[in-house]
Amino acid sequence: MNVDCSHEEMAALALKIKQWGQELGFQQVGIADTELSTAETHLNNWLDKNFHGDMAYMARHGSKRSRPAQLRPGTVRIISVRMDYLPETDAAINKALEDPFSAYISRYALGRDYHKLLRQRLQKLAVRIQGSYGNFGYRAFVDSAPVLEKAIAEKAGLGWIGKHSNLINRKAGSWFFLGEIYTDLPLPVDAPSPAHCGACTACMTICPTQAIVAPYQVDARRCVSYLTIELHGPIPVDLRPLIGNRIYGCDDCQIICPWNRFARLTNEHDFKPRHRLDAQQLLEAFAWTETEFLTKTEGSAIRRIGYERWLRNIAVALGNAPTSPLIIQALKLKRADPSALVKEHVEWALAQHRQAGHPTMANTAKTPS
Repeated sequence: MNVDCSHEEMAALALKIKQWGQELGFQQVGIADTELSTAETHLNNWLDKNFHGDMAYMARHGSKRSRPAQLRPGTVRIISVRMDYLPETDAAINKALEDPFSAYISRYALGRDYHKLLRQRLQKLAVRIQGSYGNFGYRAFVDSAPVLEKAIAEKAGLGWIGKHSNLINRKAGSWFFLGEIYTDLPLPVDAPSPAHCGACTACMTICPTQAIVAPYQVDARRCVSYLTIELHGPIPVDLRPLIGNRIYGCDDCQIICPWNRFARLTNEHDFKPRHRLDAQQLLEAFAWTETEFLTKTEGSAIRRIGYERWLRNIAVALGNAPTSPLIIQALKLKRADPSALVKEHVEWALAQHRQAGHPTMANTAKTPS
């Protein structure tokens, strides 16, 4: 880093960074220091309660997550950015969620995987800084390392952490991605955003599995996003009926948030729905071969769960759907799946329809098709 830097030079550079960030497609850029002791305490309390479930990586890196200079030595500031991703209107989202035969996918995952896009933009931003200022120390992150991105974004003035643990911006809601550049540049920091949740508890009330156990406390073990994405094994039986038709993630706490009336549709083409993922029917998606799954999720965040968990999740959703001969037939066909995990959830789904009293389910509990 160039050591001959005045406060005035850093202030001017900070303004340029924010301008360049917007030119690169970020809706907002803020700058924070590295003091995250409050967030560290909150994280440790959350871990102590085992709210992270099987996400061992949340505890694996110790204090690196909350002490940025341990992760990237020399870090004194963090450039935090946000980028809108909302691909469709509230009406379209609610239509998909309310249709029990529709395969609901969290709206952030409908398009191309955001990790590469944001990281490439952050790298371009770093190159611009380097071109203007000279060589400096930095490292860019987009969910790629132990980073407390929401706590950092809150300190950088991009919004406040709501009771559902997502970041909310007063003028833009919460449908956006976050990214960071850790740097050794002593840039002036922005003022943190004040919280504006007030007495509202809409997100807590709407949560299908009541995973928001207290304001600002989410028990991931109950969260639909965790159950359908992070959890590798069987989904707890008592939570399966609560998942509804959500086969990858959950958006309910964002859909209900009153601040999202200010959210804007994304201008990024890569975040638009691909392969009709916004309009997939459960039976259609359940019939995909593994090759079709890999093809239709290529470049998508969905691919990370793999074909086995894809079928597991859809089996649960089909068990929650209104009974029909087509659903029964599709589930019976999957009894021959080589995965014990898939078969377990298929049998659960068939049992749900037997309990519903569908005539084709009589005396078929142990009779394969």
